[in-house]
Amino acid sequence: LQNDHKALMKQVEEALHQLHAREKEKHAKDEAEALAEAMSQSQNLPQAFAKVNAVTPGSPASISGLQVDDEIVEFGSVNVNNFQNLQNIATVVQHSEGRPLSVTVIRSGKKVHVGLTPKRWAGKGLLG
Repeated sequence: LQNDHKALMKQVEEALHQLHAREKEKHAKDEAEALAEAMSQSQNLPQAFAKVNAVTPGSPASISGLQVDDEIVEFGSVNVNNFQNLQNIATVVQHSEGRPLSVTVIRSGKKVHVGLTPKRWAGKGLLG
């Protein structure tokens, strides 16, 4: 009777080791897939045409949530395909005073949409 119990406990122990080994493999595989997916998503991000290097506190840009180091991929109707220089953005801003603009940026490797309304404020320009 004791020999049967020992043999049975040994089988249970081996089965538990196999189960945990499979679970560990599955976990490692899931982590690898998640990493690969994150890498492929970052490669699928649209190309930026400008980078925010300053945001004045209290300005329309600051209130909208625009941040320093945001990479602009879309600013109203301006995108990487039709951007030539910053004058393109200035034109869009002048024609959109008081009306919300859709701005898409890449922030920390993620695509973020910001609603920005160019308007007169205490500082220079319509954005800050």
